[in-house]
Parts: sequence; C-alpha cells; structure tokens
Amino acid sequence: MPRRTWELCLLLLLELGLGSQEALPPPCESQIYCYGELLHQVQMAKLYQDDKHFVDMPLSTDPDTVLQSFSELSEAHNHSIPTQQLQAFVAEHFQDVGQELQSWTPVDWKDSPQFLQKISDAKLRAWAGQLHELWKKLGKKMKPEVLSHPERFSLIYSDHPFIVPGGRFLEFYYCYGHVPNGGRVYYLQRSQPPLLTLMMDRYLNYTNDTTFLQENIETLALELDFWTKNRSVSVSLGGKSYVLNRYYVPYGGPRPESYSKDAELADTLPEGDREALWAELKAGAESGWDFSSRWLIGGSNPNLLSSIRTSKLVPVDLNAFLCQAEELMSNFYARLGNDSQARKYRTLREQRLDTLSAVLWDEENGAWFDYDLENEKKNQEFYPSNLTPLWAGCFSDPGVADKALKYLEDSHILTYQYGIPTSLQQTGQQWDFPNAWAPLQDVVIRGLAKSSSLRAQEVAFQLAQNWIRTNFDVYSQTSAMYEKYDISNGGQPGGGGEYEVQEGFGWTNGVVLMLLDRYGDRLTSGAQLAFLEPRCLVAALLLNFLVSLLPW
Repeated sequence: MPRRTWELCLLLLLELGLGSQEALPPPCESQIYCYGELLHQVQMAKLYQDDKHFVDMPLSTDPDTVLQSFSELSEAHNHSIPTQQLQAFVAEHFQDVGQELQSWTPVDWKDSPQFLQKISDAKLRAWAGQLHELWKKLGKKMKPEVLSHPERFSLIYSDHPFIVPGGRFLEFYYCYGHVPNGGRVYYLQRSQPPLLTLMMDRYLNYTNDTTFLQENIETLALELDFWTKNRSVSVSLGGKSYVLNRYYVPYGGPRPESYSKDAELADTLPEGDREALWAELKAGAESGWDFSSRWLIGGSNPNLLSSIRTSKLVPVDLNAFLCQAEELMSNFYARLGNDSQARKYRTLREQRLDTLSAVLWDEENGAWFDYDLENEKKNQEFYPSNLTPLWAGCFSDPGVADKALKYLEDSHILTYQYGIPTSLQQTGQQWDFPNAWAPLQDVVIRGLAKSSSLRAQEVAFQLAQNWIRTNFDVYSQTSAMYEKYDISNGGQPGGGGEYEVQEGFGWTNGVVLMLLDRYGDRLTSGAQLAFLEPRCLVAALLLNFLVSLLPW
C-alpha cells in the first residue's frame, strides 16, 4: 500500500535528522555554496535580484573543476572579475534553479475530499477546491542525479518526496537538531522551531500507527536533547535560577542566501562586531521570524537591522513549543509502556510550566512576553507569539483565555478587520506591521477556540472569518496565495524584508483549508465586516440565543 503524504514527510525529517549525535551540527564545507571567493564575488556582483537564486543553482560539473576555472579567471582579473565575464562563467558552470526537482502528486491526494462538502458558501467551496489542487503543484521529488552526484547540488538528497512552500523556496522545510532549517547545505548550521513531536502527534491521531512511533521515538528525543544541550540559557529572578531556551547559532559569516545584504549591513559596523552580527542574523533565521522588531533590542537605533540581538532574548513561542513537546513525549512513552521516560518528560513539562509562569507570564497584562537577558526585563511589545502557550496548552490557570481576550482588546488587536498584525511596529522588516502571517493567525485562533469560554470561541471564529475573507479577496483579484498579507488598508500581498513577497504558499494554504474545515458551515465570502469586540460579544451571544427561541 502506498505511504500517505504525512508519513513520507515525517520519514524525510526523521531519516535526515540527527544522524550524528555531536554537540553541534558541522559547518557547511562547500566553497561554492557556503563560503569562499567564488560565492563572495558572485553575490557581491548582484547578478540576480535575490541572492538565494545563485546558491540554489546546481553545478554542471564537479566542484573542483569549477573552483579551478574560477581561480584562474579570478587571478587573470586581479581577483575582481568584471560582471560580464562573471555572468559568462556562471552560465558555463551552473544550471538553472529547480533543475534537480521533478513534479510529484501525493499518492493519497483525492479529487473531492470530504471536507469540501462541509463548506456552505459556494464561492468558498470552489476556492477550497482550487487550493486543494495546489498540493500537486507544490509536490516535488528529487532527480536521481542528486543522489549520484551530491557534490554538484546545494540541495540535500532525500529519497522521499515532499511539499515545498512555493516561490523562491524550492526545498523541504522544518527540520531539527542536526538537520538544517531547510533542505540546502547552506542551512546546515541552523535549526527551526521544534515542532516535529507535534507532527508525530497529528500523524498518530490520524493513523494510530504505534509501530511507527516505536521506531522513531528516540529521534524525537534527540531533537529535544539538541535544544537542551545547545540552546539553553539560565535566567536569575528573585534569587532563583530558571532554565529556558533561546535561538542561538554559534557561527559567523554572511548567510549564503542573503550574502550581499549581510555583507553590506556588516560594513556599517566596526570590523570587530561583524561576526557577532552575522551569528545573530542566523539566529533570527533559526527563529523563523527573519526579521522582526522582536529581535532589534540593541544599538542606538532599535529600528535598524544591525541592532539585532536574537540570542539575547528568551522567546515565548520557542518555550511553549518545547513545553508542548515534553507533554507529548510523556504521552508517547506512556503509550509505549515506558513509565520511567514518561515520568521524565512529565517532570520536565511541570518544571517548564513553573518557569513560564515565573519568567514570561505577566498577570497584569494577561499574556506572556519574551524576556530580555541583557536588560533583565520582559519585552512588552505586542506579538501574536505572546499567546503561544495558550495554543500549546501550557498553562495552569483556567481563566487564562479570558485574560488573553482582554489583552487582545487592550492592545486594540481586535480592531484590525483583515487579520492579526505581526506586531504594532513599522520597521520595514517582514515580520512586523503591517504584515500578517498565516501561522500566527493559527496560534491565536486555535488558542482561543480550544478554550471553554464562549466569548473566546466566538472571537476565534470572527478572527477566522476576517482571515478567510482577506485570503479569498486577494485570491479573487490575483489567482494566487501569498506567504504574508498587508492588512493596513484592506487585504493585499505583504511586503518588506529581504525579498519580494512569494506566491505558493504552503502554510497559507494549510491554515485556510484548516479554517474552512473547522468553520465551513459558518464562514462566508461576503463583504468584509467590522470586527465585533469582546465587550459586545456577550450581548451578541445572548441576542442569538433569544432569537433561537422565537417561533419563526
């Protein structure tokens, strides 16, 4: 029987991950894709609008031949090759982006999945069908030459097919531990937020495949060990020491996929500060929030990217992900009959719950906040990540959902009609205002929806309605889904950051389809409506109840 898409995706991550149990992942050794004069000259010449384009191009021959030819060309031009000759060199020795991939249709893809029939609005139902078709467009598998000649590619080989996000992102994403944060050799030094354990939980809920869990649970444990060994930090508060986790990449050098931008940014700093800047940029990329005012806490101008200090903050979302993973690991081991390991992870979760409460929770504001290690205080700016523990179920106060609602109301977040903003700061970075991102909508919507509070559940639905209409309206105008949306003046494709907004787009499609599956009987494609704030919800719910009692 063919393996389901979920199982293939998990196998890809599990088999590539943590093959080595070294304390840190090895640095990338490619003198073409990761460091060296060839990379420097090509990227600084800006042959392509996007630096990622070059480092995704396969070689036409073996690296030693390419490096030798480049060395001769460079010496002939005193290590400053004119742009025209450099373009000719790249054309001779490299292939176009995407040549190493071929299309793949998931074997469990169906023409008319059942959830479509749950969507009442005919326009939304037709749209959902078109989004469902996109999985075939985003499905990829690697050509055999990536296995037979791995040295010619930045792409890391996998025998398993996968779903790409789309646009410039033509590789698998989300990996862990010693697996890069994306499937290219130049990502080897970075992880991404640890969500593999949650993926396993979703897979088990669907398949009940305990054998698969048994075969792979030690790899899940290694992922959490990686964060414990390499990304832990101690916080002293009130005479007590707490251990939490942070994003941290102990390697300098410009990011190959953003080489010219990192090099030019470093030129604004004293030479002795440049390696630290590059390490902080990589830590920001590891967080997934590349880049945001969340990390811009240093320097004389906090709006400048050169102020980035990612590793100096203890992030709410990262620690909520780990708290959730510890609970799931305890449940997994209990399911497999390993009581000692179940107790171990249960204890770790209890410790983290206490630590989240002591260090990151703010009772007055009703939310959790990133902790600034240098200034020894919480960063009380608004970010949707401040509510990640609600989404992850990592809290003990049963009234936390209502406190979170008040926090959203006090921050005026519920006045935004087109989606939840990523922040309230306008820095020009893509993970700031006015952009809104699908995963962050999911964090807030599902966090509130899981609550027993009727007010929270209704706000969750209204937020879902706002996001669906924004995505639907933009799709109706452009026939495309985007990685992010500008919500400042009606929904439109987002902007800012280091590259043009990308079409595709994996997580945007996924969140929309999830919301249509959950609320399909209520969601509408009609004109955007003003949002109903929580203080009005009680009256609205009561009115709905009374109307339902009337005889007509």
